[in-house]
Amino acid sequence: MGNPVDNKFTWVIKNFCSVSSKPIYSDQFLIGGYKWRILAYPKKRDGHQCFCLDLELVDCEFLPSGWRSVVKISFTVVNYFSKKLSSQIALKHLFTKKERSKGLSLIHLSELTDKKRGFLVDGEVEIVAQIDVRETDHKLHGSKDYDMEMAYLNGMATTFIINKEPNDDDKAGLVNVKGFQVLPSQLGIVNRIFEKHPETALECCTKNQELRASYINVIFSLIKMLYKGAQEHSTHDLSDAEGALAYMKNVGFKLDWLEKKLDEVKEIKKKCERVTEMQQELHDLMNKHTNVSILLEKEKLEIKNASAPDLSFSDVI
Repeated sequence: MGNPVDNKFTWVIKNFCSVSSKPIYSDQFLIGGYKWRILAYPKKRDGHQCFCLDLELVDCEFLPSGWRSVVKISFTVVNYFSKKLSSQIALKHLFTKKERSKGLSLIHLSELTDKKRGFLVDGEVEIVAQIDVRETDHKLHGSKDYDMEMAYLNGMATTFIINKEPNDDDKAGLVNVKGFQVLPSQLGIVNRIFEKHPETALECCTKNQELRASYINVIFSLIKMLYKGAQEHSTHDLSDAEGALAYMKNVGFKLDWLEKKLDEVKEIKKKCERVTEMQQELHDLMNKHTNVSILLEKEKLEIKNASAPDLSFSDVI
C-alpha cells in the first residue's frame, strides 16, 4: 500500500473512484524515529471541494511529557502525464502529544478525478509524503533546538507579514507591554489585543524575551493577514495560518478570537471558489448553447437545401 524511503513515503490508492466516502488510512510508516500514517478523504470533507490529507502521529501516548517537534510536511499528488504538473503543498507544523495531526487541502476533487488531467490513471492516485522531523525544546536557550524554534517562529512571521522598513518610532527602541517587547509601530494594535482579549497570553509561561517577542510578531502577522480580503489568500496561505495558530495555542496562548476570524475567512474563501466554479459552469453552458444553436441552424439549412421543390415523378425515376 505504501513504501517509505528515507524521509519519503509513497502511497498508491487503488480503485480511487470506488472507495467509500469514509476517510481511508495508509499503512503506518517510520520516519525520523516516529510512526506516522496518512488519512485521505476521497470525497468532500466538511463541504470542502478539495482533496484533503492528514498526517497523523501514531502511538504518541508513549512519548515523554512535554515532547514537541517542528515537522516540515510536503504532500504531492503525482501527475502521471508530467511530474511538473503534480500538485504539491508544504508547510511546517508543531506536533505535540495533544496536537498529533495536521490536515492539508490539495487539488480540487473535480480536477483530481478528471482522467484527462493525469492524476487518476487506471483508477490509481499516487501520493508522496516527505517529512522532516526536528525536535525542539524552548527551554534550551542557545542550543540548536532553541535556534530552530526561533527560526520556525520567524519563518511563520515572514510568511504572513509584508516586510517594510522600520519607521522612526521603531528605531527608537522596543516598548514593554504586559511583559512583551514590541515595536512602537505595533503598540496600538498590541494594546488593543490585550484590552479586548486580556486572556490572550495569561498561560504563556516562557520568560525568554526573544521568544516572547517572536510570539507577538506571529500574532501581529496573523492579524494583518486575516483582515485582508479572502480572495487574496490561497489555500496554502490559510493552511499556514491554521498551523501557526495551532503552534501558538500549544505554547500557551488563548486565540479563540483569531480562530473565529480564520474560520470566517475560510468560509468566504469556499464561497469565492464556489462562485468561480459556477461562473465556469455557466460559461461552459453558454458555449454549449452557442454550439448547439450553430449546429441546429446548419442542420435546418441542410434540410432546406435537400428539399427539391416541384419534382415530378419522372424526375425521381
